[in-house]
Amino acid sequence: MKAIRLITCAAGLLFLSGAAWSQDNIEWTTLGNDFAHTRSTTADRITPENFGNLEVAWVWDGASFEAQSGRSTPSLINGRLYTVAGARRHVVAIDPSTGATLWSYREPDTRRWSYSMRADYGKGVGYANIDGRDVIYIISPGFFLTALDAATGQPLEGFGGQVPVEGFPETGVVDLLADLGHPYDPYEGIPLERGYITASSPPIVVNDVVVVGNSAEQGYNQSRIENVPGDILGYDARTGEFRWKFNVIPQPGEYGHETWENDAWQYTGDISSWAPISADPELDMVYIPTNGVTIDYYGGHHPGDNLYGTSLIALNAATGERAWHFQMVHHDIWNYDTPTAPILLDVTTESGPTPVVAQATKQGYVYTFNRATGEPVWPIEEVPMPASTVPGEQLSATQPIPTKPAAFEYVGSSEDLLADFTPEIRRQAQEAVSNFIMGPVFNPPIHRNHPSGKAAALMCPSGAVNITHPPVADPDSGVMYIVSRYSCGARTLVSGEEADTYYEEPTGITLSRYAAGAGGPTPRHPAGIPLWRPPYSRITAIDMNSGEHLWMIPAGYTPDRIRDLPALAGVDIGNTGSGAVGPMVVTGNMLIYGNVTGDGTPHLFALDKMSGEELARVEVPAISRYGMSSWVFEGRQYVVLQTGSSLTAMALPE
Repeated sequence: MKAIRLITCAAGLLFLSGAAWSQDNIEWTTLGNDFAHTRSTTADRITPENFGNLEVAWVWDGASFEAQSGRSTPSLINGRLYTVAGARRHVVAIDPSTGATLWSYREPDTRRWSYSMRADYGKGVGYANIDGRDVIYIISPGFFLTALDAATGQPLEGFGGQVPVEGFPETGVVDLLADLGHPYDPYEGIPLERGYITASSPPIVVNDVVVVGNSAEQGYNQSRIENVPGDILGYDARTGEFRWKFNVIPQPGEYGHETWENDAWQYTGDISSWAPISADPELDMVYIPTNGVTIDYYGGHHPGDNLYGTSLIALNAATGERAWHFQMVHHDIWNYDTPTAPILLDVTTESGPTPVVAQATKQGYVYTFNRATGEPVWPIEEVPMPASTVPGEQLSATQPIPTKPAAFEYVGSSEDLLADFTPEIRRQAQEAVSNFIMGPVFNPPIHRNHPSGKAAALMCPSGAVNITHPPVADPDSGVMYIVSRYSCGARTLVSGEEADTYYEEPTGITLSRYAAGAGGPTPRHPAGIPLWRPPYSRITAIDMNSGEHLWMIPAGYTPDRIRDLPALAGVDIGNTGSGAVGPMVVTGNMLIYGNVTGDGTPHLFALDKMSGEELARVEVPAISRYGMSSWVFEGRQYVVLQTGSSLTAMALPE
């Protein structure tokens, strides 16, 4: 019984879904609302009965900040809404009741900012209360860490120091490049011959330590083998003093160094943590998802399993020391980078009360671990996979596949998955894929003019979950909800010399033997329908207490253009799902998700959390992606949607 009481206490601190600063206010304090990144809230003033009455309360237009993608989930903290906007990653404070801008901060110009390939990808802000003062932290595209007074937007006194670049404040900023250990210029950054590093997610502040992740050039846009590793950094939240660095490519004498053969650790890089980070403050632990090594689809220049590529790493927040890790893809060349934050839940498994961390992946699996020990909650088996036929490539002979939960999406490709509404539609689908190599989820890519004569190898799914549709979870029930879709990638390898012509300013010096070709051949169904069987998009509820699927429903509704096809006249195809993915949020009384109806009209849908039954729907002004949030301010519950360059706040009529 003592163990149960301890876990319950930890859960109360970890999963406080929006702290209340008064009875009429429920906050949304981090990107995922809590350190566990559940994207859940206790707010329940919007109910299935009044859901259809939701209306636009206000719209915040980011045009003046040159916002485009709208990838940032705002945080509601002590009566202000905070977000980042545009390629300059302006930090903006917004009035939560009107949408009016209260203050903004913009970093001065640098070459480091203008080169960043992740500039408009900012996902939100970090936050901490330091000695009674609210502080907002961001990582900029130029890879500076800035701390701002949350009330005024002014750089924090006594944090960091003077950056030797014109226009930077005297305080409030830390130059993160200074602690990576590579030669660099404060304005220009790291020489591109060595590599480049930026960021696309906010830092996370755990027990007064600011933990900093990073990002790099997309691997399918690389042609040269050199780059810098995406090492993880830790800083004092009060002063900005450098605390620690964790090497994501193990150095000589460090754990995992032997997984880098032919001394590849000396020159290649990436393994960045571009997805958001989660944390357990009680354990003083952060959980960091990573991506693969430099260059997608070919890894002949870095033989070995390549720790800590495409892994989940648990680090001690105070020291940066590794507590445990698990590599989800050995020698990852498939662009199976981990795109969403891990989710932390306190559940009851066959072993009793269990603190878990669950990582959903592009390949359609959820990897689940005891977050204190790193032990898999359910067995993960090493399964044999095909060898590569590309000269110089040495793939791992096996890949780790969870036995539970079952895959939440189709995995691999085969004729069994092809569209089969009618015999003719199936025949056409078979013909469409006849020039492609089908196979398991880890199907090896092929190079141009392959001896098989095929155009490409299908890699499926190419992104069952991704940045645009993060999973959510209900900390009370322990149920995880994942919106996904099935699609296939088919990138053909070309010579490094050819790939190098695609890019004006590539990083590195040495051309790779092979790299991803431009675009890629894509099999298409001649009837204008998806090549594969429905559902085209789905929501899967997984009970993380047992690892069993609780329910699955199509996400959205069959597009009219498919339902009305002459080739399908008289055929009951059911609800295929829209094929679109979107954001979700768990509230105190329902699961809300964004998608479209058959005619493409964007809606919010309310579902019963335990059955998946649709309870209500309401039309909204625009399609939303990248995550939604819900919170209560002055007694009124809002649902905030990221609608391109704007934020749209939905609420019940006053």
